[in-house]
Amino acid sequence: MILQMRMTTNKFYMNSQHRQFTLRATAGVVLAAALCSAALAQEGATLPSVTVQSNRASADVPLRATVQKERERLERVPGGTNLAEPQKEARLATLRDALDYQPGIVLQDFFGGTDQPRLNIRGSGIQSNPVNRGVLLLQDGLPLNEADGSFIIGLVEPRNAAYISARRGANATTAGATTLGGELDFVSLTGADERGRVRAEAGSFGRQGLQGAVGGVGERLDGRISVSSDRYDGYRNHSASQRDALQANVGFQGEGGFENRTYLNWTDLAFEIPTVVPKDRITSNPRGVLGDGKTPQDQLLNVYKRDPRREATQLRLSNRSTWGSEALRQEVGVYWQDTDDLFNNQTSHTVTHSRTLGAQWQASGRPGGQVGAVGWRTALSWAQSQMDRDLYATNPANGTQMQRFGSYDLDASNLQALAAADWRVAPGWTVLGSLQWSQLTRDAASRTSGAKLDQDWSFGTPKIGVNWDLSPTTRLWANISRSQEAPTYWEIVSATVAPNNPAAASAELVRLKMQTATTLELGGQGRWGQGPQAHQWTATVYRSVLDDELISTTDANGIKVGTYNYRGGTVHQGVELGLSGSQRLGLGALDYRSSWTYSDFRFQGGQYAGKRIAGVPRHLINAEVMWRIGAWRFGPNVRWVPVSTPTDHANTAGSQAEAYALLGLKVEWREGPWAVYVQADNVTDRRYASSFAIRNQATAAQPGYLPGLGRSLTAGLTYKF
Repeated sequence: MILQMRMTTNKFYMNSQHRQFTLRATAGVVLAAALCSAALAQEGATLPSVTVQSNRASADVPLRATVQKERERLERVPGGTNLAEPQKEARLATLRDALDYQPGIVLQDFFGGTDQPRLNIRGSGIQSNPVNRGVLLLQDGLPLNEADGSFIIGLVEPRNAAYISARRGANATTAGATTLGGELDFVSLTGADERGRVRAEAGSFGRQGLQGAVGGVGERLDGRISVSSDRYDGYRNHSASQRDALQANVGFQGEGGFENRTYLNWTDLAFEIPTVVPKDRITSNPRGVLGDGKTPQDQLLNVYKRDPRREATQLRLSNRSTWGSEALRQEVGVYWQDTDDLFNNQTSHTVTHSRTLGAQWQASGRPGGQVGAVGWRTALSWAQSQMDRDLYATNPANGTQMQRFGSYDLDASNLQALAAADWRVAPGWTVLGSLQWSQLTRDAASRTSGAKLDQDWSFGTPKIGVNWDLSPTTRLWANISRSQEAPTYWEIVSATVAPNNPAAASAELVRLKMQTATTLELGGQGRWGQGPQAHQWTATVYRSVLDDELISTTDANGIKVGTYNYRGGTVHQGVELGLSGSQRLGLGALDYRSSWTYSDFRFQGGQYAGKRIAGVPRHLINAEVMWRIGAWRFGPNVRWVPVSTPTDHANTAGSQAEAYALLGLKVEWREGPWAVYVQADNVTDRRYASSFAIRNQATAAQPGYLPGLGRSLTAGLTYKF
């Protein structure tokens, strides 16, 4: 066993020499960034125009969306939304750090790597694997998804987000966002947000993280560049990971209100996959993988020999321009991204090279807020992805590629048009409506067998809602909407590989219908108190009735085998509650935030009528209380799943993932440009399943469970120039 582990470590991309070199290189870049920032700061200190620079940075920076402006925009949406500010977090290494206390957003640790969670909003894409779908990811308002709807969530770097705006469900505002889950927009920091930053952290199980950023602003130009590097040996065996990222943007302000910003992103992501284990190993050996034991399962699916892993790189360029006034404002955005992705799931290598090009245009007008005023918006969106995908059987002896058993040319395109209006019908009352028309194509052709599958869909997705301003601090809403979701190529291209017979591997193209849903939503949000003593609440209830839900399942070994449309109808309904604020206590104050996401997803008819849809915890509660005194903040937090979660659609007794509660502790110190934190997670060392493979019917003895992170400690510091 020791020999196997050593061989795997040597085989992995992240051997010690390479890791040391990369970290030294990154440290050099970070140090250079720090020195550049310091030099800029010194230079700036000698200039007499500091006040002018400050005014410029706080006002007319091109395409700089502030948190306040986004909050005002979200207050016009008649439905559930989120606005997260990642830069206020002490630790910001993963997406969980940025979004953990947001109601309606469910993040489940999956492979245990640097940042590879399963993202879920209202059950959309609940079974998606090995990439996510069901939510439109945006960066600065432009899609990160491939045109077929898929995305690799580990390519997102949350450290560079000024804020994250979520429009859950059909409350999405972007042309092209037609899925049940809605959209999630990562809005980048600009040169005006900070002159520079150095961030470093280290923690249990070999966690290391470095980031350096430099920003600046001039009369008509501003810019920012950030580099980051993360390394993690992993809690479980065979779970090492790395992510290196570069993000840069530059803004330009021209005459007549013209603004333009260009963005550059490059990400290199790689991680080992520890895969699933039988349920009993969650408690007996949570750090182990198949291959650590002597059972037939361990021999058949030995992780060290098969070396399951993902290696993905992406280069992305995008540009946005806007001009005009409130009476008529126009915006144009274009983006291009090139992605290489290798995914080995123990039995097969899926190698994909995708090239995606997209463009958006929108025009809007917003007159004054008097009664009778009508605001309007119209938009067009186009995207196309061309993918080359090759499937290889995995050699069970050493994890290398064997024969190619599938080779495909894949072409996805989307053309979408949106018209929306809001009408202030009475004081405090606004009616909003929108209609989106979509034309989607998914064409697939085998380069070896001649098999072809061309699909196209045309549909409309209407929505109507109402906002009622009950008081200056309280708003209620209601809406009814329609959503549509097409399958991705991860569902359309299906592979079958028996672990004990890789020579018989085969692939096929699967014709699938669109998933459709009608959703009714009620809710509200409000505030009591003012300033630092304010308390905020938000509450949403929804019910979605789905037809032809896309259901993905795994085989007895926990490996995905295919996707099908469920014919009996399904229902997704739930409650999303959030509460946050601050209360004076002695010499300081208590800062608190909490969220409760209730997900009741069921089959209406068909084979599993009345059963719960497997995948998402019925209850997810996140809460944090921090005592703030002077520069210090400290206190506990909890992540609580109070009831068991079914792992199969038949809801087989004994196969469910058990309830758990994870207790954490955090200490922060912020003074001037410095910030330091120490954070302990799962301090009781609770053994639990963070996620699992989803089956139609399962047993506890089958490998299907992913043990969650044990007790860990992380410390970090930040210096902001």
